[in-house]
Amino acid sequence: MNITLRVWRQKGPSDKGALHEYHLTDISEDASFLEMLDILNEQLFAQGEEPVAFDSDCREGICGMCGIVINGVPHGPHKNRTTTCQLHMRTFKDGDTITVEPYRSRAFPILRDLVVSRAALDRIIQAGGYISVNTGSAPEAHSVPVPKPDADRAFEAAVCIGCGSCVAACPNGSAMLFTSAKVTHLGLLPQGKVENYERVVAMLNQHDAEGFGACQNIGECAAACPKQIPMDCISFLNRQLGKAFLKGR
Repeated sequence: MNITLRVWRQKGPSDKGALHEYHLTDISEDASFLEMLDILNEQLFAQGEEPVAFDSDCREGICGMCGIVINGVPHGPHKNRTTTCQLHMRTFKDGDTITVEPYRSRAFPILRDLVVSRAALDRIIQAGGYISVNTGSAPEAHSVPVPKPDADRAFEAAVCIGCGSCVAACPNGSAMLFTSAKVTHLGLLPQGKVENYERVVAMLNQHDAEGFGACQNIGECAAACPKQIPMDCISFLNRQLGKAFLKGR
């Protein structure tokens, strides 16, 4: 495959960025998108130019570090929704022009090129996404019964990898799908119910303090999520917030 890349280049947070154009030839359609960026960087290095900075770690669709915007879509235009590292070049056509940009959000400052800081998501988790009460040692698996529907829904929400694609896709830059996924998977399990209401309030306050926008249930977050977190997690969060208000939390 021969492709043209338009890549966002920015030296630092305070520098002005711009799209730079590169041409690549003989790219295998079986290469992943990140492997294609590796090939680009090898060429740039050989030419004495600065390689493109981008995040990656596991390259197995697990960690969420690889999030970038490809042709206007977080993680790329794959119809089955996947992480960038699991996106392959056969998704595109020979001769295509591909525009690659970092996530755009006030809460995700650009550090360099395609790398953004998603520390705001970590701070939301730190605000309440843990269990602080003493639960003792690990109980025997059958000693704390959990209804099957609750367990299934908790696991469904727990697969969120915190990649931030929901924020990048949302017109308001909201992180409500991420926050609600954490609230849901902790709030449905017995150990997490002890601090459920305090957690909801603390995490939402931190969400707003980080500069994320408000949720208007547009649905772009769920459409872009590579782990298919359902929007009804947001409904669960809103119900828990209402209960917290009624209980004076």
